[in-house]
Amino acid sequence: MLGKLYAKWMYAWETALTTRDTNRVVRSLEWGEDWLGEFLPGAGLRHETADPSTSPLWGFAQDDTDREGNVERGDGFVRMVALNESIVARADEFFGYETPSDFRLEHRHPLLFPTNVRPETLAQDAEFRRQAEVGEASTAEFLRFTSPVRTRYPENDVVNARWYPAEHSTGKAKAARRAGKPKQAMIVMPQWNADAFSHNALCTLFNRFGVSALRLSKPYHDIRRPAELERSDYAVSSNIGRTIAACQQAVVDIRSCIDWLAAQGYEQFGVLGTSLGSLYAFIAAAFDPRIRVCAFNHASTWFGDVVWTGQSTRHIRASFEREGLSQADVRKIFTSISPMSYMERFAAHPKRVLVVHATYDLTFIRKFSLDVLANFDRVGVDYVSKVLPCGHYTTGETPYQYMDGWFLGSFVYQAFKRLAEEGVAMGNANRRSFDSVAR
Repeated sequence: MLGKLYAKWMYAWETALTTRDTNRVVRSLEWGEDWLGEFLPGAGLRHETADPSTSPLWGFAQDDTDREGNVERGDGFVRMVALNESIVARADEFFGYETPSDFRLEHRHPLLFPTNVRPETLAQDAEFRRQAEVGEASTAEFLRFTSPVRTRYPENDVVNARWYPAEHSTGKAKAARRAGKPKQAMIVMPQWNADAFSHNALCTLFNRFGVSALRLSKPYHDIRRPAELERSDYAVSSNIGRTIAACQQAVVDIRSCIDWLAAQGYEQFGVLGTSLGSLYAFIAAAFDPRIRVCAFNHASTWFGDVVWTGQSTRHIRASFEREGLSQADVRKIFTSISPMSYMERFAAHPKRVLVVHATYDLTFIRKFSLDVLANFDRVGVDYVSKVLPCGHYTTGETPYQYMDGWFLGSFVYQAFKRLAEEGVAMGNANRRSFDSVAR
């Protein structure tokens, strides 16, 4: 009886949190082939429209639209499925990149960049801006560089990652340096529509363990968000190609951050992602064997399933339903950015993995997270599973945020500790081998 009452209360709380924002926009379905144009030939496809400025359906034959210009579930759907299959087959190329050449550190006042229009949030944002203008706030350090994946939004193409170096910390961090521990760093990817302060506390926590952190702004988020948007809608939307390209850019940005860290002398790397951030983190780890520690805070196997069933994406589902697409259709058109497409690849290199899921999650439904664990078992991933007695949005509420922080923090600490011990043991073995040869 108490269990049923708790579940009812939790679902009501979760629903209240997912429906309080009034600025979600239902947009028309766009296949968005123009965002993936270079991969069309590999799928046996070609551009059908010559001028993207004259048609929102750039990339489609004109007979794919009705008289009112709406997309029909015809050739456009078939083409997008083929394009996804081509991307998966050429995934090394799709998630490949050239290391940026313009890495730089900037100092500026942190700002909130909110994605909701609730009065209390706007007041908080205004106060941060006031403090910055009059010099009351301290500045912070940010890594900036040009993303190897370019879009039509210049502000989105300048990557932004707040830098939390452990060298500036005290206690365990300094002791670790003296003990010769390998330099270790985490890349932190917050949730969809996160403001610029989300997950910063985790970064300072990692610093206490002697682990540096880059808190990476996802594509179309906070300072990278185009001025035309209130929310980070272009990261996940009813424009299929743009959503896929946003994932491509996020994965490449993560890998580029690791390049910069390696150039600074860092040797061991991890990634933490929450919700949408966990998708980006998973694919980055699948394609970059340098990532040895992975913490997935809410995870799923199929991107399309989450879009279709999640409370926070109901406005996107409405666009798909309006054009006659089903859940199975939506799964197919997002295959190229679904963890299931790269599960074996993820398992190919050893990693220490944490998966946190929530029992009453209405955004990443519990059965999808359990499917992640089942597939990790199938492919032999070394993972730890933790369960929160709350939902997706309530993870950020008291007391659940502290439980989640404990799961994430303790795992990262233990995982990097083991990696450091393995590194020291390997170094000692190599030295003994060298000494024996020298004698």
